[in-house]
Amino acid sequence: MNLALWIAAGLLAAVALTGGISKTFVPKEKLAAVHGGGWTEDAGVGFVKTLGLFELLAVLGLILPVAVDIAPVLVPVTAVCWVLLMIGAMVTHGRRGESKLVVLNLFYLALAAFIAWGRFGPESFTG
Repeated sequence: MNLALWIAAGLLAAVALTGGISKTFVPKEKLAAVHGGGWTEDAGVGFVKTLGLFELLAVLGLILPVAVDIAPVLVPVTAVCWVLLMIGAMVTHGRRGESKLVVLNLFYLALAAFIAWGRFGPESFTG
């Protein structure tokens, strides 16, 4: 179980790193032209960059607390925050009729929920 939770956290961290870098450092106009990035046309630059920063913080929150053994409870807390972020993403893509992206976000939500459940429960870092 611990290995499965680490794999899920690593996969989610990789997704968050990719999304965070692109939203934070790629111009909004370029993001809008990429498949799945059309939602940025309706959002302000500051909002897009803020989401990118949240995703970069999620990378740190999923890995760093355990790596440095400081506040490991932040791992499942970060996973819960990711669930909330994915709910917003699913609503946004759903309104735009992008059902494939809704399903992809649902997969990321399920990974985050698994991490939160596992790290708050049976494979807690504090137990």
